[in-house]
Amino acid sequence: MEKLKNIFSSSPDLSIRAFSSIFVVTAIIGGILAGGTVWAIVVFIAAMLSLWEFCKLLSTKHDISPWLTMAAGAFILLGSSLDMSLTSILCAISLIVFISLFFEVMRRQMSGESFALQNMGATIVGIAYVILPWSFMIIIRTRELGAMFLITLFFCTWSCDVAAYFVGSNLGRNLLCEKVSPKKTWEGFIGGAAASFLCGGILALIFSFPPVPLLLMGLLCGIAGQLGDLGESVLKREAGVKDTGSIIPGHGGLLDRFDSILVNATLAFLIFEIIG
Repeated sequence: MEKLKNIFSSSPDLSIRAFSSIFVVTAIIGGILAGGTVWAIVVFIAAMLSLWEFCKLLSTKHDISPWLTMAAGAFILLGSSLDMSLTSILCAISLIVFISLFFEVMRRQMSGESFALQNMGATIVGIAYVILPWSFMIIIRTRELGAMFLITLFFCTWSCDVAAYFVGSNLGRNLLCEKVSPKKTWEGFIGGAAASFLCGGILALIFSFPPVPLLLMGLLCGIAGQLGDLGESVLKREAGVKDTGSIIPGHGGLLDRFDSILVNATLAFLIFEIIG
């Protein structure tokens, strides 16, 4: 215990990260347990702030208008919370892209220039990358065992992040993807995947649930989540920024905090649909 206290006292940044993590975990797990409107509100806030950060990343390279993308994201999240069918959501996405195109038609007619390719791309990518994964988490929570699956999803992802950080910092020797994220190592990657797998097993015991599905989810979160983290690092490198934002002290932006969750939630929803 004394050694742990020394670690935190000698690293103020680590202390800030720890307190911020406690706040995020409390908000997410509290929202999942409450379900319904509370969970929808938590998801809406996280998703919309993440989408805004994503639009800011895009704006470093392209002349985009984020407002239609933000409005589209809000509409899809609202539709998901009101139990809109997936078919209706897909139709809405298509219509939103066409609306973006028609705005560019008017812009070119009025000003002589347009940015249709950038804005159409920003709209569809922002929805697919940020909004749909969070919408999937709203939908999962409405299903039987949805709360258990979401808790497993988040805890496995978080355990992977923590283990990868500490194992990589203390034992890391072999670089994983140095041109994308120079501090990540194979040792950290393996340690993170192993921790996520173990977390799935522990949660299966806690929930008295057959272990295989949660172990597989743990393994999936441990591998795919780290690839999602690397993917977000590519976006930041192309944009020339260190973090997507500064809303979470010690962690950066919400997109920095939930980059692994986005891909894991998408895969978890796919598994949920297959086995459901």
